[in-house]
Amino acid sequence: MSEKKRYRILMVSDFFYPNFGGVESHIYYLSQCLLKLGHKVVVLTHSYGNRSGVRYMTNGLKVYYVPWKPLFMQSVLPTFSGTLPIMRTILVREKISLVHGHQAFSTLCHEALMHARTMGYKVVFTDHSLYGFADVGSIHMNKVLQFTLADATKAICVSHTSKENTVLRSGIPAEKVYVIPNAVDTAMFKPAPERLSSDQIVIVVISRLVYRKGADLLVEVIPEVCRLHPNVRFIIGGDGPKRVRLEEMREKHSLQDRVEMLGAVPHAQVRSVLISGHIFLNSSLTEAFCIAILEAASCGLLTVSTRVGGVPEVLPDDMIVLAEPDPGVMVQAVGKAITMLPNIDPQVMHLRMKKLYSWHDVAKRTERVYERALTCADQSLLERLSRYLACGAWAGKLFCLVMIINYLFWCLLKLWQPDEEIEEAPDVQLSHQRGEISEFATENGNMK
Repeated sequence: MSEKKRYRILMVSDFFYPNFGGVESHIYYLSQCLLKLGHKVVVLTHSYGNRSGVRYMTNGLKVYYVPWKPLFMQSVLPTFSGTLPIMRTILVREKISLVHGHQAFSTLCHEALMHARTMGYKVVFTDHSLYGFADVGSIHMNKVLQFTLADATKAICVSHTSKENTVLRSGIPAEKVYVIPNAVDTAMFKPAPERLSSDQIVIVVISRLVYRKGADLLVEVIPEVCRLHPNVRFIIGGDGPKRVRLEEMREKHSLQDRVEMLGAVPHAQVRSVLISGHIFLNSSLTEAFCIAILEAASCGLLTVSTRVGGVPEVLPDDMIVLAEPDPGVMVQAVGKAITMLPNIDPQVMHLRMKKLYSWHDVAKRTERVYERALTCADQSLLERLSRYLACGAWAGKLFCLVMIINYLFWCLLKLWQPDEEIEEAPDVQLSHQRGEISEFATENGNMK
């Protein structure tokens, strides 16, 4: 790859390793594949416990764990211009050419994109979730997203449903939004070497036990499935505030021998839990794109899922049974899946997943979005402010005020410490960077 095409990308989000989830996996695997394509990738996130400072992960992925503590749901306290000095230092020090923010709920992402645009960088935003329009929290989040995307260069969504949701919430032109789905590491998620016995059907649930993930739906579905199918038992992995309800359900219906509660499952052990089951049950009430479904299908499990958000786009019809998020309909869907099990070959399903989903394909498609973003024309401050004014009678003026203050603060920082005085970080080239992608930071040994 020529030097002209070698990009220097800063990935920014509040959600990254050692926290585990769909956003964290996406950033990690995308970064690893971009490194293999010859680009330089740096990740910026907040500190986790005593994990602070600069760390190196697999294949030389550099991570800045900035010493800011999360305020709520792993997101840091909004400061507007308070994060500008350190972000400017990182952008200049790493000679970044493009900033890529992830997740609408990440405060760090919104502030990084705002500062990057102030400094003239091109920015790309990836939305990983669906949000509503009626409740107070969604209204507030949608306004923040409108502010961020008013001046974003390009945006990426993980499903077509997610794209429609993002365009409606933020007002960003649809032609600036691209759809690039998630993928799965099929080398990590393989089926069991031997096919499981069908004498006892095992249904696996791995999810955060919260309302949004449909934990209350599980409370009603599991007892009815156990009553109708005596040879079925459940394995539930995950933790959260709704775990108490599930334990109460198990006690109430005397299902201790048929419902196993594992608690939080480390990412390194997810496959071992999945390959012990025949069916994967997803009860989410909202989902832009469910990576857990991909992991289960890659392990050869037939999936039963609620028909919400972008889930219908994830798998072919013969690999998933979809149902409305209603207890009775979900129970029927589980029954249908049980009758389909004799026709399911885990090894064949795994091979199909290898062809359908690849992180290398995701990286190449994302690379093309970067190329288009970097070829966009630069705009003056006045041209950018006109976009913010269009965000609303009062909100537009407020957004303009915030950006003007941020711009003046940036000018002050340049006077106080010119870019030339910021030491540039040397590039670290590792001899094993051409090797295969390692598992998703499952051990501390992956950190240098």
